[in-house]
Amino acid sequence: MGPIVPIFEISTELNFLIAFIIGIGFGFALEQAGFSSSRKLAGMFYGYDTTVLKVFFTAAIVAMIGLVFFNYFELIDMSIIYVNEYFVNSAIIGGVIMGVGFIVGGFCPGTSVCAAAIGKIDAMAYLGGSLIGIFAFGETYPLWKDIYMKNYLGGVKLSTTLGISDGLMVFGVIAMAVMMFWIGEWAEKKFRRPDITNEL
Repeated sequence: MGPIVPIFEISTELNFLIAFIIGIGFGFALEQAGFSSSRKLAGMFYGYDTTVLKVFFTAAIVAMIGLVFFNYFELIDMSIIYVNEYFVNSAIIGGVIMGVGFIVGGFCPGTSVCAAAIGKIDAMAYLGGSLIGIFAFGETYPLWKDIYMKNYLGGVKLSTTLGISDGLMVFGVIAMAVMMFWIGEWAEKKFRRPDITNEL
């Protein structure tokens, strides 16, 4: 819940309730955007549908701009916002596993829950496989601990690592997004699949 909990001293129960409501809203937004379709999601990797790239890039930009301006006008305290700790090896290995799973299964963890909630069998199978993987990793964690913990960098930000301001980082991401949107539009025209996209 970011800075809301420590500032207003919200109880654990209310914190969970707010998170539950936000989760339902997020799931609803995913379903309305068509992210409950594995073909639509997989289309990102095959080039015929780049909706995923556009939606999540837009969300990232809106969040980044909001945080920068809120911080500038002292409406938010960035020092109490949690930044995920960065383990280099874990990030690379996990990214490869998730990327392969996304391409093969057609879902990411969040969209699989969304699709399973509306009764899609493929999403239920994907979600079941994810839970088995989580359980297997937890049970064999001592075997992977050294690899998991290696190259720990702490809670770092990309702007700090590059030695630039947060504002310049936001500008760079926006410029990258514009370029990726253009590439996405080009890819959709080049790899269009009318027989599939019309069904999504």
